[in-house]
Amino acid sequence: MAARTSHERLVPELLSFDVFGTLVDARTHTYAAFQSMLTDCGATDTDVKAFWEHWEERNIAHYWEPYRRYRDICELSLAEAFEHFAIKGSPRLIERYFDAFPGLALFPDVAPTLERLAKRYRLAVVSNIDDDLLAATQLGRTFDLVCTAERARGYKPDGTLFRYLIAHAGCSRDDILHSGQSQFTDLVGGKPLGLTIAWINRRSVALHPSVPKPDFVFPDVAALLDLVES
Repeated sequence: MAARTSHERLVPELLSFDVFGTLVDARTHTYAAFQSMLTDCGATDTDVKAFWEHWEERNIAHYWEPYRRYRDICELSLAEAFEHFAIKGSPRLIERYFDAFPGLALFPDVAPTLERLAKRYRLAVVSNIDDDLLAATQLGRTFDLVCTAERARGYKPDGTLFRYLIAHAGCSRDDILHSGQSQFTDLVGGKPLGLTIAWINRRSVALHPSVPKPDFVFPDVAALLDLVES
């Protein structure tokens, strides 16, 4: 990483971003899809947010396994969530989640922040996703580098996707600043590889004691401007 000033500013060559939960409000905009699944299964008394979080935990667990498509992981995790909550339902209902991707929205701070950053830096996305689902997501701009689990044939938490980022970055890993919201994928996967990571902790959750500490903690991506703009 290039110079740090007394005000803790950085001058990286590449800024990489997690997508879902960091740039895109994935939770808020997919709850409806999961609620429709629960309704069709007669499980309207099940808390959709608790159900969603358990499903996501199962996704992360499967990221550590030999590579399979994100779509397949999501379907498997839905079956496991149904079992956990004692719900009878078809895991094929996960298609409603995939159908929601074109309607996912950026957090309000994202577009103006990326517009400013793009004037000085190359930008990348690093996402545990299939290419077609990322393409369906309305990010509002192109990126200099796109890193997906499909392209890397692996996910973040075991480092596979981050090694893909490093290999294709066109600069030293010391000149990459990665920003992401998931402590269990972005921090667990990136810090052991020596990446500089800003944890975008939009939900103000506590850092789990098993997770490597990030270099920076911010409430949103807009806060990056104070870090990298002189």
